[in-house]
Amino acid sequence: MSGASEVLLRVYRYNPSNSGKPHYQNYRVPTFRGMTVLDALIYIKENLDPTLSIRYSCRMASCGSCGMTINGLPRLACFTQISELKSKYILVQPLRNLPVIKDLVADLDEFFNKHRLVKPYLIRRDVEEQENPREQYRQSDEELERYVQFAYCIKCALCYSACPVVSTDKNFPGPQALAQLYRYYIDTRDEASEERIRIVNNAHGIWRCHFADSCSQVCPKGVDPALAIQLMRREMMFGPSRG
Repeated sequence: MSGASEVLLRVYRYNPSNSGKPHYQNYRVPTFRGMTVLDALIYIKENLDPTLSIRYSCRMASCGSCGMTINGLPRLACFTQISELKSKYILVQPLRNLPVIKDLVADLDEFFNKHRLVKPYLIRRDVEEQENPREQYRQSDEELERYVQFAYCIKCALCYSACPVVSTDKNFPGPQALAQLYRYYIDTRDEASEERIRIVNNAHGIWRCHFADSCSQVCPKGVDPALAIQLMRREMMFGPSRG
């Protein structure tokens, strides 16, 4: 990388084990064509500061592990190229609305607990038949189209971090959980419509969404949780439309 241009990363640092206060540390990193923010952070960890804590896995925007706040927006570090940011100065922080374990690693327990709250799996009345099916659950193309977009969620928590309602109401399930509730509600194979509605039909539930649309703006997979929330509201107000 000798002779390459450089980028300055201003990185959030926090280590609870030594009772230190959060602070920022600057690192100058040589860049190359196609370099991502994750590449830069790995370079820092391998060459400049091995104490830096980051979370990542697939490096191809499939696992959602490397979610963090980059220049003020929740993004996947492996999917964000430094050249696209068009900046010599990049601010890297952990995801908002979640506790910080260390440095850029957010604690996702709260996020996944809310995901589990909506029972994100098919529920059938005949449990024995579901566990030991005698035939396939067939669906038409039209039935599949109703939910397939929302099945692309990779649980990266970017939408949860971007949501202004989550910032003010910790009992709000968040856009990811609500979108997944709709994904299973509208699936014709599912038979727990009333149960799912009861979970979110309250003051802290689906009606708490202000439709800021920030969740959909940051989704790396085009899931559009804001659309799912609006569609679920329509179902609750006017009755089932899935047939």
